[in-house]
Amino acid sequence: MAEQAAKKTFKVPHTFVILFFLIVVATIGTYIIPAGVYDRVTDPITNRSVVDPLSYHLVEATPVGFFQMFINLYKGLIDAGDIIFFIMISYGTFYLILESGALHAAIGSLLRNTKGKDAFVLPLFTYLFATASTFFGMYEEAFGFIPIFVGLAIAMGYDAIVGMSVVALGCGLGFAAAFMNPFTVGLAQKLSELPLFSGLGFRVVAWFVFVTMGVMWMMRYAAKIRHDPSKSLMAGIDMGAMALDHDELVNTKFTGRNRAVLLVLFIGMSILIWGVLKKGWYFDELCGILLITGIVAGVVNGYGPSRIAVIFIDAWKDIVFGACVVGISRGVLIVMRQGQIIDSVIHGLAQPLSSLPKWVAAEGMLFVQTLINFLIPSGSGQAATTIPIMAPLSDILGIPRQIAVLAYQFGDGFSNILWPTTLLPVMCGIAKVPIERWWKYFVPFFLMLFSVQMVFIFVAVMINYS
Repeated sequence: MAEQAAKKTFKVPHTFVILFFLIVVATIGTYIIPAGVYDRVTDPITNRSVVDPLSYHLVEATPVGFFQMFINLYKGLIDAGDIIFFIMISYGTFYLILESGALHAAIGSLLRNTKGKDAFVLPLFTYLFATASTFFGMYEEAFGFIPIFVGLAIAMGYDAIVGMSVVALGCGLGFAAAFMNPFTVGLAQKLSELPLFSGLGFRVVAWFVFVTMGVMWMMRYAAKIRHDPSKSLMAGIDMGAMALDHDELVNTKFTGRNRAVLLVLFIGMSILIWGVLKKGWYFDELCGILLITGIVAGVVNGYGPSRIAVIFIDAWKDIVFGACVVGISRGVLIVMRQGQIIDSVIHGLAQPLSSLPKWVAAEGMLFVQTLINFLIPSGSGQAATTIPIMAPLSDILGIPRQIAVLAYQFGDGFSNILWPTTLLPVMCGIAKVPIERWWKYFVPFFLMLFSVQMVFIFVAVMINYS
């Protein structure tokens, strides 16, 4: 009885409650933390707006009031509107593919063809996503694959967390430890005036270590719940159309119509990836392609306009919680932006590093960059804000600028699948994994990852990595 009472006492609050608490903390912070800003200047190398590291100055305080706090929660939803509707449209398209039965038939065919070897399927795709992330910075454009791997993982006797991990850990770890990512490594090295993609060998080793750790963590959890399904963190969660039955799938015929629907999906995803890599497309264009893909797939499957509309509405009912998480978490940043304390927090975190021994300061850079990613979840945005501060600071400390870039890269990347202000809620929403269940799965692994990151930073200082 005492054990049951303790469990009830320590029940994790609802995700919305956690996020609103963070908004309250940020609001209080606007009264405590001095308001201050850095001046922004145009960097002649990248032509981007970056921080002038010597320009920090205090400004008149603009604390956020009680009523304004609630208004900013609403403003967060508006500010994150592009992401929210991207989630809804992308989920609607893949929900339609699920409803068509084409995905079920394809997974059934895969299971038949990999009988006895299916344990290699998920790790293989995790490495493939990690490879795409390190070379092309693949991240958001991979989200459309989440329902596919969730369905596959469930059919293989695992759960949605395993399926989400294929994309989240593959892209997340591949992006964080990338050795040729133009959007993080490339940009940060340009801002630091380092040769493009220099220090490649060290980063290749880091990439292999971190991605392999991710695969091992995923498969360790997968093996545990396959042996004992009661240990799944997804217990009690209705997966709806994504909950696929193994035996039923194996016996499902892969028809010509199924192939046609998946061909439409393949063409749509190919255009999407091409647009991101070659044309610089972002949410506007991605949503357009996804809508076209969903509608054409529906028509190919024999659905009329009204049926397609109903499927999208059903999908949006399913995903509204995950979409709103993004907007509510954005409220934290709106409050801090309105209170003009984001730059003050960055300044306050960076300044103490100048008085530390260089190897401790290097570890401090990693810690600071990880915290800053909560406030500036954009990789390029974080580079433009922090690298102009960290690169000169590393010169003062006698640390190679390459290490400052490495600390930024690790700090920005790994916490992308931890902080609620990043695109993590998008992935959780698409996979139908409550964010608190993901945290229960991922936080212990993140602590392990952070320890290994510290080891890599320490080794980099010892070998004078440059």
